[in-house]
Amino acid sequence: MTAGMDDQQIAAPSRQGGFTLHGEAALPDVSGALWLADHGALVVSDLHFEKGSAYARRGVMLPPYDTAATLARLADVVARYAPKVIVALGDSFHDGGGPARMGDADRAVLRALQQGREWIWISGNHDPEPPEDLGGVCAGEIRLGALTLRHQPQADASPGEIAGHLHPVARVSAPAGTLRRRCFVSDGMRCVMPAFGAFTGGLNIRDAAFAPLFAQAPVVAHVMGRGRIYAVSMARCLGD
Repeated sequence: MTAGMDDQQIAAPSRQGGFTLHGEAALPDVSGALWLADHGALVVSDLHFEKGSAYARRGVMLPPYDTAATLARLADVVARYAPKVIVALGDSFHDGGGPARMGDADRAVLRALQQGREWIWISGNHDPEPPEDLGGVCAGEIRLGALTLRHQPQADASPGEIAGHLHPVARVSAPAGTLRRRCFVSDGMRCVMPAFGAFTGGLNIRDAAFAPLFAQAPVVAHVMGRGRIYAVSMARCLGD
């Protein structure tokens, strides 16, 4: 990312940042969460709680604050939308031992976020087993109206899929250089969500992993700017 670059150099902001997904309204938030207003549902993907402690166990020392930082950002977006249900779209923990390593203070924040609403843990490839002692319900995937929410996108999925797993980012050109930012990527029939976790990396949407998912319709990257979402055609996005 080029220092000091203005978001206005990316593209014009999409209308209220929202788009239609298989006939349902979807609002991507600059935090990386997706708001499904008709269902009162807030969706977040790839939280990767306790990634720092997982690396520390292997001798790679990262700052041990990723879970707290991710929860703080989540608390902020929950306060703004007041959802009835929160869906954690898989890879909520970096590994199977993550729930046991979560500290008491972080557990308390998580319980507060769950209070008075439904919380659904979708299983991911990093955390296929349900988290113990952390509230909520667990599922492989769920349906919300015309939408199917799962962790890993499927090339032959029916329209309406919302998935994570790939951690999409878009790289776009601007007069002062290039920007590489997390994004939601959608063709109006499916959406792949960005990773929400503090320590998560990203995969360029021009990578071959995205090709079988978006082979026909025009594809738009809903890029997370500093204070708003920008809609950028995939044709304008650059490879790494």
